[in-house]
Amino acid sequence: MVAEGFTIDLNAPLVFQVGHLGEAYEQWVHQPIVGKEGPRFFKSDFWEFLTRTVWWAIPVIWLPVVCWSISQSILMGRTFPQIAVMAASGIVIWTLLEYIIHRFLFHIKTKSYWGNTAHYLIHGCHHKHPMDGLRLVFPPAATAILCIPLWNLSKLLVAPSMAPALFGGGLLGYIVYDCTHYYLHHGQPSVDPARNLKRYHMNHHFRVQTLGFGITSSCWDWVFGTLPPPKS
Repeated sequence: MVAEGFTIDLNAPLVFQVGHLGEAYEQWVHQPIVGKEGPRFFKSDFWEFLTRTVWWAIPVIWLPVVCWSISQSILMGRTFPQIAVMAASGIVIWTLLEYIIHRFLFHIKTKSYWGNTAHYLIHGCHHKHPMDGLRLVFPPAATAILCIPLWNLSKLLVAPSMAPALFGGGLLGYIVYDCTHYYLHHGQPSVDPARNLKRYHMNHHFRVQTLGFGITSSCWDWVFGTLPPPKS
């Protein structure tokens, strides 16, 4: 790929190359390379290691945090029906956050050097190499940062004794999202709704990248008018 005299070398670390594409980055990053082998990001083995996460690390690391959070509301005297409502509400809130993050952050248009570089790190790499199995889920460090605003939102919305259960539900929603996302790329569902979700998400990658931002559900695409048109 050549843009303004710059050529991307796919055999060299990519992160500090993509910024040089300028306005051509948007077109380049949405021309997927379908292969299970992911690209190298950094020359440094340490930084390269931090960009790779196996899918099962997500439930292993974060499910205990979900259980601990919900247990705090139990210890503060909340009943099981109240906690169930809060946890379910947290899951719904996550599905909305999932949509907002995917649409407005992951698909932000950039053309500056550092804008392209940051976008490639957070989501562009996934569209360029959609089958890279080690870069399909959030690295734990990124999730830990995401937990801060999620916790603050929980405290803002409900009473202190309810906030841990709401936060736990939201974090559970995130776990379902990341595991579902991995499965949609690497699983072979044979029945609905999983089969339809896979078709929906692959449509986002390979047909209409500017629509269809839901991962675990298409409901928010329906609400906000970003459903992709039916295939002719």
